[in-house]
Amino acid sequence: MGSIWVVSLIFVGISMLVSMRLKGKFAGYSKVGLTSGLSGRQVAEKMLKENGIYDVAVNASNGFLTDHYNPLNKTVNLSPDVYNGVSVAAAAVAAHECGHAVQHATSYRWLMLRSRLVPAVQYSSVLVQWVLIGGILLIKVFPSLLLIGIVLFALTTIFSVITLPVEFDASKRALAWLQRTNVTNGQEFPMAKDALKWAAMTYVVAAIASIVTLAQYILIYAGNRRS
Repeated sequence: MGSIWVVSLIFVGISMLVSMRLKGKFAGYSKVGLTSGLSGRQVAEKMLKENGIYDVAVNASNGFLTDHYNPLNKTVNLSPDVYNGVSVAAAAVAAHECGHAVQHATSYRWLMLRSRLVPAVQYSSVLVQWVLIGGILLIKVFPSLLLIGIVLFALTTIFSVITLPVEFDASKRALAWLQRTNVTNGQEFPMAKDALKWAAMTYVVAAIASIVTLAQYILIYAGNRRS
């Protein structure tokens, strides 16, 4: 059990470092004005229109780096710094979220699969930590409880892994569009690419942490079976 906490702390530290780096990149690129003069909202609306998407609304949302695409009500939700910002960072983030809208419109298979898993993951995420803790404490008398926890945790791990191609593909679509349309020029494009790279790293760290933690729980269960 102790090794699980050690690994968790290590990945919490790595996640914090990556998050700090991402925030630093966003802050820096937010100060670089976009030569095209488009705000994040205008970038999003332009990308949606040029991809033939007319049923997705672009909204302002509260918070910092809370930007997301909601497939349920077909909205691109941009934080204030992105929605109103006329910067490389705003353009990169807005285009990335529209990349998800394009995925939805084209039925991108990994996005569709992730969407189908959402209800199950929401349910399992509420129970998984309590079931795992109970499973560890009662492993000698009720080992099946830990197995149930492993199955629930595996769902969240699968979800994290499936999220990777979804996020990388959205960035790929965003960057291709930004470059093709000259929304970002030759100097601004590498900055947009760098910003999205660090955003993707947060998902990579989360997926690796989930895989390693799942493996540890499986080893604990297997070790108890042998003892």
